[in-house]
Amino acid sequence: MKKRIVLALGGNALGNTLVEQMRAVKTTATSIAGLLRGGDEVVIAHGNGPQVGMINMAMELAHKSEATIPFIPMSVCVAMSQGYIGYDLQNALREELLDRGQSVPVASIITQTLVAEDDPAFKKPSKPIGSFYTEEEAKEMSSRGYDMMEDAGRGWRRVVASPKPIDIVEKDVIKALLAAGQVVVAGGGIPVIAQGNHLKGVSAVVDKDLASAKMAEIIDADYLIILTAVEKVAVNFRKDNERWLDTITPDEAQKYIEEGQFAPGSMLPKVQAAMQFATSRPGRKALITLLEKAEEGIAGTTGTTISL
Repeated sequence: MKKRIVLALGGNALGNTLVEQMRAVKTTATSIAGLLRGGDEVVIAHGNGPQVGMINMAMELAHKSEATIPFIPMSVCVAMSQGYIGYDLQNALREELLDRGQSVPVASIITQTLVAEDDPAFKKPSKPIGSFYTEEEAKEMSSRGYDMMEDAGRGWRRVVASPKPIDIVEKDVIKALLAAGQVVVAGGGIPVIAQGNHLKGVSAVVDKDLASAKMAEIIDADYLIILTAVEKVAVNFRKDNERWLDTITPDEAQKYIEEGQFAPGSMLPKVQAAMQFATSRPGRKALITLLEKAEEGIAGTTGTTISL
């Protein structure tokens, strides 16, 4: 039976440079093409933390070195990242599908995610963007006015506000493309606030997993697949009593969250997004697994499934 699936692909999985990204999207395209064999409808939502950080830093350095080059706001940097990530993803997937004899159109669109102007996240930046830095480098960047945070034991990164997604502005466009048989690359979501009919971009990055959950909910998806660096979610991660989880309920997931089992900025937002989608309507399922295991996860043979 045909399913509607939202794939949440992490920005880190796309590499930190253009060359790395072009290699990464080939692997991504292979796995996604496998999902399309059964005729499922697929939306690819992606993160863009490293890419936004790279673009923002480059634009800032250009502005500092040449005053005539205008300062580029964060919202425009997010849009730019969506453009070139979508370009690479749609071309890689198109090529893979044609190589398999599958003539399925692929379209990438610039998406905007509505957030609240009074969201408390604007007062406490927490979303990592850009490259990893040593503690010494982070201190130097802090002295220049950047907010820096240690990221799950992997190094220090710049952080910006991460407001809660309320709505996906282009939801009707995504639905129309799916109805027309298109695979949709829907971007990471430019955070915007509504001022009457005007949408104003804000200096923030919306969490990819939470935005993907909201998108999956709004377009009436059957599955939200959150792709990560491990095959399953674990409790007591990297401890002697480590235990991998196959199927859990939202209540069980909440209990593990309260125990502090999932690292902020790493597995925690993924589990929270999975819970959000799974509880939005009976019958919806969220899966957390490796990209290359997505097909097996839907078949129920691997990954961690969260459902009522």
